[in-house]
Amino acid sequence: MAALGWLTPRRRSATARSVLAGEASAEAARKSALTDAPDPETVEADENVQVNTAQAEPEPAPEAEPAPFPVAGDDLAAAFFDLDNTVMQGAAIFHFGRGLYKREFFQRRELARFAWQQAWFRLAGVEDPEHMQDARDSALSIVKGHRVCELMAIGEEIYDEYMAERIWPGTRALAQAHLDAGQKVWLVTAAPVETATIIARRLGLTGALGTVAESVDGVYTGRLVGEPLHGPAKAEAVRALAAAEGLDLERCAAYSDSHNDIPMLSLVGHPYAINPDTKLRKHARANDWRLRDYRTGRKAVKVGVPAAAGVGAIAGGAAAAIALHRRRR
Repeated sequence: MAALGWLTPRRRSATARSVLAGEASAEAARKSALTDAPDPETVEADENVQVNTAQAEPEPAPEAEPAPFPVAGDDLAAAFFDLDNTVMQGAAIFHFGRGLYKREFFQRRELARFAWQQAWFRLAGVEDPEHMQDARDSALSIVKGHRVCELMAIGEEIYDEYMAERIWPGTRALAQAHLDAGQKVWLVTAAPVETATIIARRLGLTGALGTVAESVDGVYTGRLVGEPLHGPAKAEAVRALAAAEGLDLERCAAYSDSHNDIPMLSLVGHPYAINPDTKLRKHARANDWRLRDYRTGRKAVKVGVPAAAGVGAIAGGAAAAIALHRRRR
């Protein structure tokens, strides 16, 4: 019956473990962002150039058009992006497992398990907590006893091998629009925070909120801090990070493909459904949320999505078509 779990998803409320997982993820994200922060003098110089350019070539928006979003210079706003099937095709944890198998971290039997989970994820188009938990348990058992720095180095290689070509151009354009407006952009994912941080850095984002695996003296113990960052735990992580960063959640935006992320999307003033599953699409329409689907190149249902994302949607649709064509050859 576990395989049918996605048909009848269970609602979960935020628990003490969700809060613990969210707070741990927010703390790890801020530490990582501070470590990877660019030189302040460089940032200040870049900002001056942007300001001077804007003053030299003012472009007032027509009165008939809606206010631009994201709002440039609003330092109380930020954007939060789910990763799997929102920013990247497929699930990061499965791609990571594939890379570990290539490096002989586990046997063929376990690879077949990962392959089945990834195939199911693609066919179902939704995240079943039991399947995702099973994948994470497998990953935790595999990395137990390994050093954090070792997995980080391997993660960089795996990103290049399996993840880089699976980024949706349309969603990346949305993230870039927030960055161009001077806002911070965070990934929010059930994937390990180390993997999520690598992806965020490669995409030029601020940082990542992810599942925190316990480590002692730089070595993984095989246990989690709290629970996987999924569903309510994601909302708790965003809430904790917003409080630490002094953000106004009503000014923030969040993007996801899954109905499991409705708690996170409901926290912000600008929720977006990206490549939505059936339940999220229905919920988004009922609540007048903006939608965008990069799997087909369809136009957004609601206005307000940056124009650059429209170009990304076409590119994303073309990339998907090319990939499908290659698989059929």
